[in-house]
Amino acid sequence: MPDLQNPFFKNFDTPYSVPPFKEIEVGHFLPAIEAGIEKARKNIDAIKTNKDEPSFENTIEALECASEDLGYVGSIFYNLLSVIGGDDYNEVAEKISPLTADFSSDVSLDEELFARVKTVYDKRDSLDLETVEMTMLDDTYQGFVRSGALLGDEDKKILREINKQSSNLGTQFSQNVIKSSAKFELKITDKSDLSGLPETIIESARHEAESKGYKDAWLFTLDFPSFIPFLTYSDKREYREKMWKAFSNRAFKDEHDNSDLIKKIVELRNKRSKLLGFNTFSDFVLERRMAKTTDSVMEFLETLRQTYRPAAEDDLKNLKSFAKDRDGIKELRPWDIGYYSEKRKEELYKFSEEDLRPYFPLQNVLEGTFLHFQKLFNLEFKVAENIPTWHDDVQAFEVQDKDTGDLFGILYADFYVRENKRSGAWKASFRDHGLYHGEQRPAIMEIVCNFSKPTPDKPSLLTHNEVLTLFHEMGHAIHALLGRTKYSSTSGTNVLWDFVELPSQVQENWLYERETLNMVSGHYETSEKIPDDLVEKLRSAKNYMSGWTGLRQVSLGLLDMAYHVNDNLNSDSDIIKFEDDAVKEAILFDRFGGPTSTSFSHIFAGGYAAGYYSYKWAEVLDADTFELFLEKGLYDKETAMKYRHEILEQGGSDHPLTLYKNFRGREADPEALLRREGLLG
Repeated sequence: MPDLQNPFFKNFDTPYSVPPFKEIEVGHFLPAIEAGIEKARKNIDAIKTNKDEPSFENTIEALECASEDLGYVGSIFYNLLSVIGGDDYNEVAEKISPLTADFSSDVSLDEELFARVKTVYDKRDSLDLETVEMTMLDDTYQGFVRSGALLGDEDKKILREINKQSSNLGTQFSQNVIKSSAKFELKITDKSDLSGLPETIIESARHEAESKGYKDAWLFTLDFPSFIPFLTYSDKREYREKMWKAFSNRAFKDEHDNSDLIKKIVELRNKRSKLLGFNTFSDFVLERRMAKTTDSVMEFLETLRQTYRPAAEDDLKNLKSFAKDRDGIKELRPWDIGYYSEKRKEELYKFSEEDLRPYFPLQNVLEGTFLHFQKLFNLEFKVAENIPTWHDDVQAFEVQDKDTGDLFGILYADFYVRENKRSGAWKASFRDHGLYHGEQRPAIMEIVCNFSKPTPDKPSLLTHNEVLTLFHEMGHAIHALLGRTKYSSTSGTNVLWDFVELPSQVQENWLYERETLNMVSGHYETSEKIPDDLVEKLRSAKNYMSGWTGLRQVSLGLLDMAYHVNDNLNSDSDIIKFEDDAVKEAILFDRFGGPTSTSFSHIFAGGYAAGYYSYKWAEVLDADTFELFLEKGLYDKETAMKYRHEILEQGGSDHPLTLYKNFRGREADPEALLRREGLLG
């Protein structure tokens, strides 16, 4: 008998069946997951025992819908794990992960079920399927094969054990980073030690100290809104060093050390890939990516490295000379880069990021962001007063077509730093657009950031970089909300991984244009738009240090690939030596701190394993895309709606190269990125 106090055991009495967050307790999830698995098993048994000849409808579509309740509960849990977190959620995650891993293995290794899928797949050319149906059929069949359906019985047992062992490692990795980061605090009690820091940062640090019970103090942490400004503006070199070393040593040589976890994750990925017939994990991953092969990714990264390295060397040379002339710094260190980079930019362009912050109060930025997407894609955002949220800070919006009123979905916005909340920024799905309980249902999305909270005296004021972050995540969310395909597995952001960053990264381009900056800006005291001279300085400084930042991204791509292109890592390996060997051709500093790897959540706790290159890959696409908008007009309706229809609405219904050519009329120009960065010729 189900517990009727558990909201997951009854229909959600909420608009659009959004989660009833105020009713959900962490203890509700485990029984709901168990019930979801049981229901999914019954649905799959019904597919297998169907007496009719296997067809797309009674097998592929039925399988798509078989575990929809389990999927919804699971997405709610893992999203709340990231935004609420804490020991209670971690304990449930440890129980849920092996259950869902076992269920997933049971499905993918079910011979009867695979036989029906294969029957449909083998006669696909005679079925007169639509493109999206053919794509889903291919994805389903390949999903079974890549999950071990063609293996022998003994190998299936081995694979099942690998899946079980792997199930919770990513969550453990992420939680270790959160816990290790939370241990560090820099408490300042002498006001003179705040020299160089902007007033907004000082005020936030004072409120942070007060929230922890510290009187007459300022508290700085490793959360980005605290850490980044401190490294950028603090005149106190010894404190910058302390902050930088704490950040670089996250989850390393403490009780939350991720070193052994990395080795275990990589070992299991290698074992799984070899069992499935691939030489390396990267070969396994890239088979289903635009890049296709390990060699093509390595060639792509090497081409970028050769372009970025000379420019980065010039950037560093100029920075060293500047620091020596300005302050007598004989040896530049990593904790000096942000500081002297900012000081040199101020001297070159008479401009600082902090000059822009008063013009970007969050509410203005958000309203301008909505106006931007209205002008581009004809969207309207309405505050959803009756939609429950998981925290009082969270806002909810209904997203509609401005002309027809058709609902695209619900968008939650969770903007502020909180204890136990994962760092960084991301978009996540509670439910993708598509079939749910036999009907087409709208998408339910969230965007999550970690901006500084408002203080009693000031609203939350963003840097230009933080506005870029908001536009980036909104790009992902709009991609998901506008998905129009019938099936959720091919909707929105469910595309090949090296295509997924195009809709997010392309949005950042508009934030260097006067028209868009006018929409998102408004001085928090006077409502004045950003003055023309500041806009010109921002545009002039756009490619400042582009060689340095480009080489940094390449180094992360190379580090990712190093973990996944061979078997060089073993239980005796030294993580720092492994990392140094991997990135030696893309690093211009000797090592002064801990490894990047132990906090590299993208590849060990996210979806970017053997895929970090995709950020730069998609930058080529987004630079090429934005060149068309510059040619036709920033808000040219024909261009924008073509992009909406050919890219965003199509989701993963067809191959990304086909979708892009349908939009652009050709493949992307690989030189578009270097043109934008001022590094061509």
